[in-house]
Amino acid sequence: MRIEPADLDSAAFIALMEEHRLAMQATAPPESQHALDLSGLKQPHVSVWGLREDDALLGCGALQHLDATHVEIKAMRTSRTHLRRGVGKTLLAHLLQEARVSGYSQASLETGSMDYFAPARRMYADAGFIECAPFADYVDDPNSTYMTRAL
Repeated sequence: MRIEPADLDSAAFIALMEEHRLAMQATAPPESQHALDLSGLKQPHVSVWGLREDDALLGCGALQHLDATHVEIKAMRTSRTHLRRGVGKTLLAHLLQEARVSGYSQASLETGSMDYFAPARRMYADAGFIECAPFADYVDDPNSTYMTRAL
């Protein structure tokens, strides 16, 4: 497996983001869906990586600059055909290292509060994230769990 900057225009990446969008639609009301679309991922303050094995895109993750010390984890997605292989954990470790190297001292994220997101919340907690109040432009939402950690 290798991690590389994501090709946001590739058919594989677009398909993975569509899978992500459909999963969010099925699990959260529209006002609680905070995933970046492709145009959001292409913004200059967002960096996106993909985890590949041979030619297959197994998952992706992104960092979104909030301020000089704070970065947000975004677009964490493992392809449903590659679940339970450590893709998310590998991508998260890479994102945290990239954030450290870039000089950030805090990483935060928003994920769902529903049972569907329990594996993600466990993965984040295992990586040192703790629950926190809404950050950046987020507001209190019963369908969201906000998490943060020092880097």
